[in-house]
Amino acid sequence: MTPLGRVLVIEDEASFADALAEGLRQDGFEVETVADGLLGLDAGLTRPFDAIVLDLMLPSLPGLDLCGQLRRAGIRVPVLVLTARNGELDQLRALRIGADDFLTKPFSYRVLLARLHALLRRSGLRRADVLTAGDLALDRVARRCRRGETSIDLTPREFALLELLMSRPGQVVSKRFALDEVWDSAIPVGSNVLEVYVAYLRRKIDLPFGRHAVETVRGSGYRLAPDGG
Repeated sequence: MTPLGRVLVIEDEASFADALAEGLRQDGFEVETVADGLLGLDAGLTRPFDAIVLDLMLPSLPGLDLCGQLRRAGIRVPVLVLTARNGELDQLRALRIGADDFLTKPFSYRVLLARLHALLRRSGLRRADVLTAGDLALDRVARRCRRGETSIDLTPREFALLELLMSRPGQVVSKRFALDEVWDSAIPVGSNVLEVYVAYLRRKIDLPFGRHAVETVRGSGYRLAPDGG
């Protein structure tokens, strides 16, 4: 499965870092963890990541210094800073140095995930104006969908779900990720709303054309065939 993005977690509390990394992997990300500031700086400078989750209290090199060095080196990867409960001054300094967002410990994993998604959206990870998969096309600007020369009417929620799948052709999108991205609310993963909307999409973009673009990956989620089915 192709990851949704590569995340570097720089955190020296081993149990916390392991739990965070496991959650992100279950939600479709590739994750590398580093427990030392200098090693984190080296990773950020030498390997490609889509986002960095950075604790400020690190051995060998404080997180604020690490973030500042990344920015001075021209690294523009979104940085989500983790701060202590009373770390308002650290938050202000982190934002001035170049961090993109911050969370105060303790926090909900779902909140961190939502913040991470927002940073990735703002960084332009998925920003092509027209998405295509074979003869299936989705125009994000005009808000139109077509299969070949045939226009397809989609509701806003159907459009958002198809946009999510088409922005990651061939990649498995987990149910939790889809619910967070398309509905942007705390819908429980046990809800069948996603399955209902996948069925709606299939009736519009697949069945009338004899195609099978939207694929179910049992136990994992859904994916869109890169060739449009």
